[in-house]
Amino acid sequence: MSSIHDFATWEPLLRLLRAGNAESLAAPGGHVAGRIGTFGWSVPLPPRFPPPGRALQTEDMQDEIDAIERVRSALEHAGLEDISFAAEISPTGRTVLYLLTAGPSVEAGLGPYPGSLILVEGAVPEPWRRLPDPVPGAVPAPSADPRSLKKALEERLGSADGATYAEIAAAEERLGVALPDELKVLYRAMPPQGRNSDYATVKRVYEAVGCDVLPLDEVYIADAASRPCPWKYAAMEAVITPTDAAVQGVVGSPGWIVFGDNGGGDRITVDLTPGPRGHVGQIIMLSHETSIGAHLLADSLTGFVVNGEDDEDDTRHGAELPAVARVNIRNLTSIEAAAHPRLEVLSIGVWKDDPLSLAPVVGLPRLRTLTACPGTLADPMEIAELKGLEFLELGPEDWRLLLDARAVPRSLSAAAIEVPGQEPHPLPIVDLANELLALWDRPPITRTILEGDLAPAT
Repeated sequence: MSSIHDFATWEPLLRLLRAGNAESLAAPGGHVAGRIGTFGWSVPLPPRFPPPGRALQTEDMQDEIDAIERVRSALEHAGLEDISFAAEISPTGRTVLYLLTAGPSVEAGLGPYPGSLILVEGAVPEPWRRLPDPVPGAVPAPSADPRSLKKALEERLGSADGATYAEIAAAEERLGVALPDELKVLYRAMPPQGRNSDYATVKRVYEAVGCDVLPLDEVYIADAASRPCPWKYAAMEAVITPTDAAVQGVVGSPGWIVFGDNGGGDRITVDLTPGPRGHVGQIIMLSHETSIGAHLLADSLTGFVVNGEDDEDDTRHGAELPAVARVNIRNLTSIEAAAHPRLEVLSIGVWKDDPLSLAPVVGLPRLRTLTACPGTLADPMEIAELKGLEFLELGPEDWRLLLDARAVPRSLSAAAIEVPGQEPHPLPIVDLANELLALWDRPPITRTILEGDLAPAT
């Protein structure tokens, strides 16, 4: 097994990269860069096209696949999930290869660049720390009727050797929450389940209940930790629960009991912590495409099974303002328009006018996230006046100003570097990331330099 730190491991890939990027490599500062991981890769190779009249086949790009797999095998042998690289290849074939390995303080980014930097170990964004608000007056819906549910399930599934009372009690102990009566009825009526269940049984259950039903020992609580999300995206979210919402707009809840799946990866859940207009025991759906909030499907499990209710109420309503404000050429057109005591997230995107001042948002009590595209801030030093920031994303030049002035906010839990669109050499970005990590004594991104000779290109 070749080592990930052997030049020979990378040589087949480097030859392909040289052939596919000859012009850019010959330019001043020319380099190629990418990332290879256990589950995929991103390398700058030109697309392959099949001969006219047929689709692209594996053999059309077998050399690329073999070269990548050579690196991935060495990666697995080294116990690494992924690695970034940058290579400088001269016309003579002389090559300097930089291998960049991120530790636990760096999330995966795009291509060779580091993702979010976790400055405080174990820190999660504010929405992932939020618990649902108490709703003292919440009660089950009138449609909740365990007897009717039991009768309907028996008619559709027949007599079944479902979960025993002891098995249900064991599930409650594992979950740390009492299962509602309707959910107990469901599992008492279920035929024996498991990963080896035959297709006919799975289909019959789906048609009877309206979703795939998880085996009792796979039922789980959809708390915030069960819906992980990279800091870069999670920090842009806000918990928003309108006064007329049936479901709270939280990431997760100790009262969200996942018992099913719609067959497309969306989780069907009993909600014991409803919103202001919801009911205890209502059925909600956690979409696999989002990491916060949920959709109301029915006001009870009985309603979901017996009546086939499907409210599809998106309780998020897309209402971001005033908690989340986006200033750019298509949304808000000034920082003043974003300023509000409830502002939590300010994103400054593509901007064609004069750079913007942050003065209007200085002193806002809840502002915790700021992202600003390169060149959009009139005075990056104003960031030092934002005392409650926990996440900050800036371009390299703005970070350089803050670092040199020793003005990086110490309130930060995570940070990110916005890479300019021209895709600069990864090494200066990595060096900048390591400076930020060092301020919090966090493990750096390690750099290994390999040198070799590919011989002149023919």
